[in-house]
This record gives sequence, structure tokens and C-alpha cells, in this order.
Amino acid sequence: MDKSPDSIKHFLLVFDHQKGELIHEESFGTHGQRALDAYQVMEMQHRYDLHIDIVLIGSDSLETVRLTHATYYTARSGR
Repeated sequence: MDKSPDSIKHFLLVFDHQKGELIHEESFGTHGQRALDAYQVMEMQHRYDLHIDIVLIGSDSLETVRLTHATYYTARSGR
């Protein structure tokens, strides 16, 4: 597996603690700047929502993200 910075995929997750569910999941592939731009937009949209977690994750795959950040996927929604 290639672990160079160019092989890292970027994933944006938005979790709503009031609802207990992941409300947004987006993949940007290896486009780090697009992922960072989207993260900043999401942060601005939810800057006053204290119950919202916004995370930008670099990983080899979405499957790995679902393992390493399982709490976002196994909350009340049962994902």
C-alpha cells in the first residue's frame, strides 16, 4: 500500500450530537485543498452549533475511517 501524502484520501464528516447521527459524509479522494476548503465552509456554517462535530480525516479508505471513527457510524442511527 502506498502511504505517500499523494495517496491519502480525505473525508469530511459532520456529526450532530442532538440527533445522534452522522448528517454529512463527503469524500474528496486525494484532493486535499478541496477537502480543506469544504471543511472551512462547513465550520463557518456551523460555527454557533455547539452540538455539531466537523472532522476532516486523512485515510487510505472510507472503510478505515468507519473503523477508526466508529462512534460516528454506530450512534443512535445504527449505522
